[in-house]
Order: sequence, then structure tokens, then C-alpha cells
Amino acid sequence: MKNIFKEIKTKLKFLKTILPHATFVFLLVMPASTNYKLKDYGFGNGGASNATSTNYAMEVIAGEQSAGKLTGVAYNAGTGLSFTNQANVPSAPTFSNPSNYYNKLQIILNTSGNPTDTKYAIAISTDNFVTTNYVKSDNTVGATLILADYQTYATWGGGSGFYVIGLTAGTTYKVKVKAMQGKFTETGYGPIATAATVNPTLSFDIDVSSTDSKTAPPFTINFGSLPVNTVTDSPQKIWVDFATNGELGGKVYVAGQNAGLTSATKSYTISAMTGNLAGASEGFGAQGSSVAQSSGGPLTVATLYDQIGSTVGIVDSAMREMFSSTGPIVGGRGSFLLKAKTSTITPSATDYSEIFTVIASGNF
Repeated sequence: MKNIFKEIKTKLKFLKTILPHATFVFLLVMPASTNYKLKDYGFGNGGASNATSTNYAMEVIAGEQSAGKLTGVAYNAGTGLSFTNQANVPSAPTFSNPSNYYNKLQIILNTSGNPTDTKYAIAISTDNFVTTNYVKSDNTVGATLILADYQTYATWGGGSGFYVIGLTAGTTYKVKVKAMQGKFTETGYGPIATAATVNPTLSFDIDVSSTDSKTAPPFTINFGSLPVNTVTDSPQKIWVDFATNGELGGKVYVAGQNAGLTSATKSYTISAMTGNLAGASEGFGAQGSSVAQSSGGPLTVATLYDQIGSTVGIVDSAMREMFSSTGPIVGGRGSFLLKAKTSTITPSATDYSEIFTVIASGNF
């Protein structure tokens, strides 16, 4: 401003020399409005922006620092405006329940063109963000958000995403994401995505048939006559339908009430056994026959019953695993058959029988 006034004074002196009798009125109008007045056109020399220290960081613009970075013992100061520093606001993530999970949901972030070193924080809510929680760095949900919970796209699973775990069954969740690529770059939250967990499920059914078909109770297997010294297969198989969304799958168990084929009239039992019936004088047991599933699983036969030929597994009063799955399974279908053998000293009777109990459980 000093230079401006010096120039005006020189011009006025020049004009008075030319027109000594003229009178001039000079008005200097400063930039102004009803809200502010700018009393100077410059900000002086020097300045600072992005002041930081070990205890604080602040965004300021003062002076005309055009480039470079000021440093000191107490602070470091860079240059630039906050809106030029901000990362891109992330678009809504892909948020879904791909396998009918009851306790977790999948999130795949959308980088929206941010560099690979950008970090993202994820807010999550069950009440449309009246209450806001956050996805923690260990993929659980917590009430607080700390710096460690900001992770890169790669750490959040990249293109495969990750599962946020420990969720409540049968609940709708909403998530939104914000980005940060250093100090003063953090964005607001982007658009919201919605997904829901389902309730825990377990379905189970049995059929008794010589072929893979549906049957109605009562379920009965009739061996007919058992030739002496001959291993005889049951004419029907026991078929099991099994499905669960249990995170660790589930199991199907079987037990026998009499631990063998028992005749009340003869007070005699053809005992259940594990081993090869061909080499035994008499015995009774079960053998896995088939397993399949529509998806998930897989459904497998327990080692005890995963046999061939005349080898069987024992079916006694203890609940023993017949089929299992280590993960969620849809459309599981398994079957097992029974084998029996009598000897010349086995009492003849028409009331040899056994009662099976079959139980299914999910590993939630």
C-alpha cells in the first residue's frame, strides 16, 4: 500500500504543476461487503499451512507461501488448500450375504480411484446410524474408531473383500466408508449399502427305501431270513437329508437301543460290532453307502462307517457320528445300510429287532 500512495502523491504533484489552480478530491475505496472488509490487497511475505506437531495438526493459510515446506522444532508446515488435499469420497461398497450367513456379512470396498496407499474406515449400524459403530481392524464391530482401524484396500481384502464377523442373526445392517491419504485428506462418509444376516437354520429328514426316494413314516427295515454263515445286506437303506447354515457345518449321529439285533422270545442278541463280518461267526453293523450335496459342505461319511465289502461299524447305545460337514451345506443327502450275519448256534426266532435313533446337529 505504501507504494500505491507514493505513486498517487507523485501524480498529484505532477497535476498541480500543470494545473496549479485545480482542486482534486481523491477517494480510496477498500474491498468491502456487509459481512467483511479487506483493508489490504496483500498478505505480506511468508506464511504457513498444515501446521503439525507431536500433539496437534491444524490447517491454516497465512501469507503468500507459494511452494515448499516450512519446518521448525515445534511444527512442520506445508502448503495447499484443504479441498485440494482431500481423497476421493468412496462410493458405496458391495455389501452382501452370499451364503445365508447368520453371523457375518461380506464387504468389498470401492476405491473410487484413490491411490493404493489410501486408508479406509467403515461405519456400521443397525438403526440407520442413529447409533454408529465401526468395523475394527480384526473385522469385528466396536463402538470406537481408532487410527489402526483405517486400513488400505488391500488390507480390507482387495477385490475379494472380507467378512465382518460377530453379527446378530436375523438383522439388517448398513455400512458406509470414508477415505484418508495422510493429514487433512480425510473425506466424509460415502453412500450407504445394506445387507442382512439370516436366522440360524438346520433341516433334517430321513427316508427308508431301496432307492433314493422320499418315503413316509413309520420307517421299517425288514431283513427277512438271515442265512447261516452269510453276510446279508438290508434290503433298504436309511437316507438322510441334511442342511445347515452353521458356520462350522454340522453332524448326523446314530445310536441303537439294543446294541444289536435282539430277540425277546429267545433272550438273545446278535451283537453290534466293528470289523469284517466275513471273518466273524455272527454280528451286526452299519456301513456308509453314499453322500452328496447341492452346495457347500461337503457331506462326508465318518471314518468308522466309511467301509466297503463286509466291514461295518458298530451301532450301540452310544451316539456315534455317521455324517458330517465342516461348513454350511445345502441339499446334503447321505445313506447307509445295515449288514448282519448269523451262525449255526444263533437261536432261530422271528422277533430279532433293533431301534435306531438318528440325530442331527448344527455347529453354530
